[in-house]
Amino acid sequence: MKKEVDFKLHEHVEKLMRKHIEDIGDSRSLKLYDKIPKGKRLRAKLILKIAGETKKAVELASVVELIHTASLLHDDVIDKASTRRGILSINHAFGNMTAIMLGDILYSKGFVELTHLPCEVARNVANSVVKLSIGELLDVKLATAFNSSQDVYFDMIYKKTASLIEASACSAALLANKDSDKYALYGKNLGLAFQIIDDVLDVTNSSEILGKPSFSDFKEGKTTLPYLYMYEKLNKNDKKKLLSCFGKTLNIDESNWMHEKLKTTGAVTRSIEYAKKLGVDALNAIKDENLPELEKIITDMIIRDF
Repeated sequence: MKKEVDFKLHEHVEKLMRKHIEDIGDSRSLKLYDKIPKGKRLRAKLILKIAGETKKAVELASVVELIHTASLLHDDVIDKASTRRGILSINHAFGNMTAIMLGDILYSKGFVELTHLPCEVARNVANSVVKLSIGELLDVKLATAFNSSQDVYFDMIYKKTASLIEASACSAALLANKDSDKYALYGKNLGLAFQIIDDVLDVTNSSEILGKPSFSDFKEGKTTLPYLYMYEKLNKNDKKKLLSCFGKTLNIDESNWMHEKLKTTGAVTRSIEYAKKLGVDALNAIKDENLPELEKIITDMIIRDF
């Protein structure tokens, strides 16, 4: 029965997101929106689990997912991505300008709908979008050269990925009159761990599983945590070789070398263990809240076998 309720709530979120675009009154925007592949809707799930089965929770979930979708449209342009979840990305199918403007429409409509929510909630979400945009800007800068600073990496993924997840959990708690600080900490740690696991999958999974070429992050100029941990352990000559591979498509020999070094340096294992630690920190933040659904999100995504 619970799964059926969850499905109906998520269906309500999807329908409301589409209705927001319908209400704009532009048929081309709606057609383009319908071509965007649906994701995990992690932020919506968090909001509904924390705030419960309420109209305001569904509204908040739809707004946050519109904003997240807008950020992905812009992200694909920045990364020159040709696919999104295994199908043609909007920028590849219709051009960068179309993808950028569609992203702007989704952002703008999301903020219009945000005004119907309580001020503290709206302010919280809006502030996270500023952080998200700063994170994107930092990501663009980092793509110009190999980044060896873990502090810079964590600052970037917090702003670009974790801040909106943090705001989703915090805002849902505000709607439900729960301890927003606890849920914000849960969301922040979940967001950081989620991004690290995504970075790990980029170097461990096949292109068929990922829906994009493996090592695509490194090709795009992203120095993610596995590469940072690997770089720490490499000798001088191997560090030079790693730097020579940065920002380019790897050939078979380079790809095999990369896989070998990631394994022998323990970079992948170390990255997974750090993500799991963040997952435990997230669970500790809400240990007294008795929400097994939020615990399951952590165990399914992060504290699991790889």
